[in-house]
Amino acid sequence: MRRPWLSLFGLVAVVELVGVALDSTTTEWLAKPLLAPLLLAYLWSARRRVDGVAVGLVFATAGDVALLVPGQAAFLTGMGCFLVTQLALLTTFRRHRRPPIAALLAYVALWAGANVLLRGTLGPLWLPVLGYSLALSLMAAAAAGVSRRVAAGGALFLGSDLLIGLGAAGLHLPGRGLLVMSTYAAALLLITTGWVTATSVADRPSPVGRDPLRIA
Repeated sequence: MRRPWLSLFGLVAVVELVGVALDSTTTEWLAKPLLAPLLLAYLWSARRRVDGVAVGLVFATAGDVALLVPGQAAFLTGMGCFLVTQLALLTTFRRHRRPPIAALLAYVALWAGANVLLRGTLGPLWLPVLGYSLALSLMAAAAAGVSRRVAAGGALFLGSDLLIGLGAAGLHLPGRGLLVMSTYAAALLLITTGWVTATSVADRPSPVGRDPLRIA
């Protein structure tokens, strides 16, 4: 029962990208709030338990809805929801496996450099962005300790939010909206499916603990 959820996610992601490309607010309202819930359904069908990744997807849904509403208050609300997402993922990934020190140092250096460059352009948003981006960077570093797929998802999540930060600072790249949503959707997909794979391997009984006289 896992495959239909991923197929639906792919379909909804395409609809969302079309909505972004056409600047159709209605299409985005129809598609974007469904992205994380479809992956949550996939996660539940595979794991049948509530974990930090599931919690992260719930708050990602709330954040997606908040960011569809114009205005700084909605932006800060969305950032708060995604902060919970990053903290839930960070805690879960860190408990699963310790992240490589090289990844931790690299992401912290990237966080520091980006915030120094953006400090003068974000105005009153700088302090909230500073805290959120630290949690995001630590999550991406922790993701590197889970698996390559989850690590790629963490990196894409950071890249997507960095593009949002650039937009908040007034730096608008061509096609930024499509880049933000495509990297975000890919990040959620890679993190969720990678987590299912990594935990499925971890949950398998060790051959060492089996009865040597047992055939099956």
